[in-house]
Amino acid sequence: MLNLLEGIGYTVKEEGFYNVPKKVSHVLSMHRPRFDFSSRQDNSFFDVIFINGCDYSVPHPIRYRVDHQIEELEAAGLTVQKVNAWEMEKDILRHARTFIIFRCPLSDEVESLIRQAKKLNKRVIYDIDDLVIDTAYTDSIPFVNAMTAHDKSCYDDGVRRMGETLKLCDCAITTTEGMAEELKKYVPRVYINRNVASESMIDYSNIAIYRRDVLPSLQSSSVLPEDRVPYKRAVERRDEKQKTQEIRIGYFSGSITHNADFNSVLPALSKVMETHHNVTLMVGGELDVPDDLMPFSERIVTFPFCDWRRLPNYIASCDINIAPLENTLFNRAKSENKWIESSLVKVPTVASNVGAFKKMIQDGVTGFLCDCVEDWCAALNRLILDSDLRKSVGESAYLYCHEHCTTVSAAKAIRDIIVKEQSPNLAMVMPSVNTSGGVLVALRHLCILQDAGVDVLLLNTDDSTKWLVVFGHRIPVLNRVVPSGKLDKCPLSGAIDTAVATLWDTLDFVKRYPRIGKKKYLVQNLETDFYLPGDRLRLQANSTYLNNDIDYLTISPWCEEWLHDRFGQNCKSVPNGLDLASFPHSERDFSMPKIRILIEGDCGSDYKNVDEAFRVVERLDSERYEIWYMNYTGKKKPWYRIDNFLGRVPHDQISDIYNQCHILLKTSILESFSYPPLEMMATGGFVVAVPNGGNAEFLRDGLNCLLYDRGDIDAAVSCINRIVNDHGLRKTLYDGGLKTAEERDWSKLTDRVVRLYD
Repeated sequence: MLNLLEGIGYTVKEEGFYNVPKKVSHVLSMHRPRFDFSSRQDNSFFDVIFINGCDYSVPHPIRYRVDHQIEELEAAGLTVQKVNAWEMEKDILRHARTFIIFRCPLSDEVESLIRQAKKLNKRVIYDIDDLVIDTAYTDSIPFVNAMTAHDKSCYDDGVRRMGETLKLCDCAITTTEGMAEELKKYVPRVYINRNVASESMIDYSNIAIYRRDVLPSLQSSSVLPEDRVPYKRAVERRDEKQKTQEIRIGYFSGSITHNADFNSVLPALSKVMETHHNVTLMVGGELDVPDDLMPFSERIVTFPFCDWRRLPNYIASCDINIAPLENTLFNRAKSENKWIESSLVKVPTVASNVGAFKKMIQDGVTGFLCDCVEDWCAALNRLILDSDLRKSVGESAYLYCHEHCTTVSAAKAIRDIIVKEQSPNLAMVMPSVNTSGGVLVALRHLCILQDAGVDVLLLNTDDSTKWLVVFGHRIPVLNRVVPSGKLDKCPLSGAIDTAVATLWDTLDFVKRYPRIGKKKYLVQNLETDFYLPGDRLRLQANSTYLNNDIDYLTISPWCEEWLHDRFGQNCKSVPNGLDLASFPHSERDFSMPKIRILIEGDCGSDYKNVDEAFRVVERLDSERYEIWYMNYTGKKKPWYRIDNFLGRVPHDQISDIYNQCHILLKTSILESFSYPPLEMMATGGFVVAVPNGGNAEFLRDGLNCLLYDRGDIDAAVSCINRIVNDHGLRKTLYDGGLKTAEERDWSKLTDRVVRLYD
């Protein structure tokens, strides 16, 4: 609002009221406020988040290195947000794949963010546009050396801490070849992404050109009354300048550190102004005009540091722009901003033959390069005397910058840097993170992939879970719910290299989210049979196995078979495993007063067949057998005979439950892979089970378990009694169970899991 009010006042003063409404409308449309990440919804997800560590008292570095690069990435199709380092939340690592830190001195928060990002396989890139990373560089700046001891100590501390942040990052992006050479001493990889002009810079520069070159011709226009002619004062100034044949040289310093640079061109300026009495000098920014120029004070115009939107008007009012730089290591690393800003308004630049100017300016075509006072005098004299040369060089520089030095033209370059550096990412789309065998398999896969260098993400429908700590890993969690079913309202906007559905109703998101590379479905059961005939969900579940654009993955030969035979899908698979370290084994004591029978499964799911298990234990002597029941839903039926009900047991406590029981009675009739029998065997316990497709691959009757046919209650009771009464059988089952569990240790399956996801 302050900028807008200032602009209104300036327009009224310079042009009258006529253009105020039009300009206000234009400014509002061009400069809608960008909402920083801190004000976005909690479940947002982006390709890149910029973390700005530079103080806004020096706005132009932030504009060029944060705002402009955001515009470049957006022009390349990436989604980007920014946040100031001092406003950064601890939760930020959930919300992007890549983080670009600009000029952040090291702090506890910044160090923690970088170290945590590396554990999560996020990429952290440092962006810097000046050699303010080591006092070995900044000690060469006269302005810095002129500071008080206290001020210099504070400044040096900030410089050193910026260098420490740089060294912690994966790589760096910078502005020039000179910068890149020095940064390679601190990080393994350095990329150059030059400073370029934004869309708004081009817009304001074109307005300045229009005011200078086009609007004055309207002075004789009969379209408007004489007192309503726009830019009347601009026309008057132009006419006055033409009468006097004034040639204006402009110098726009930007900051007070450029005093020494300006002094290097003083001898040439003094000679030129002494020779050409029609030459005036415009000096803008924080610069002390030297005493050497006092004899020409009547021909010197100064103005203070101004908003960048007004700068094109000042530059456009000049005929020649000068950009002197002392040939120092610090200056050789500086960018060509001053040449770009001048070129955008078709004003030719005379610059020192140093660093980025030497790289970007074609001498005599898009500007002039100078090595000594004689060069400066020759170039300035040529331009002062030859208006056609000024016009041709300004026009060439203008065309070159529009072609090569804008956010749009540079978009691909920074996109390629980000894509090259970022880790592959994978999102596991889940209905919830409630403990179940299928959920734990998916989470185990995520942990294995994270160990393999993949940036993993869990998407579910729970707003309360932000981080999931499982199996010693920390996994970011985001809510994938799309409000009102509209994808344009989805809080997620970042690209996902691989997305994996894990239940039939999660596949819709994978199919519809527009920024997914590979689409996969981890099938762990025939979910069609989760529902009774007549339930429409049965039809919807069945339809998810008939997608030709989805890669199907699974975890058992049984699932492979029906996916191929019923649905024509050729899928890849890897067997399930378990973490043996989480299931310590012990021999069971069958001389105890009571033998504990463990029943596990959701009684609300028909395919779990839990009712049959309780019909079996009804036939057992209550004085001899104690019944424990465990399920993740926390529900039970009134008629069940239960001595100890265990609902919603945390996964890290399940092993203790197994170890306290002698026999697991598992009666499921539909399982893709039945974990409880394998876990029970790993702890040294015994298993009585109904055979099904999911346990057939590892349960062997009489070798590691006892099996009975579904519905044969007498056979089930007999199996339990045989285990209780036959020591030799127990020895065989115990040894066989431990061997089976050892063969399924996750550590032996990690390579196969990684290959499963390409």
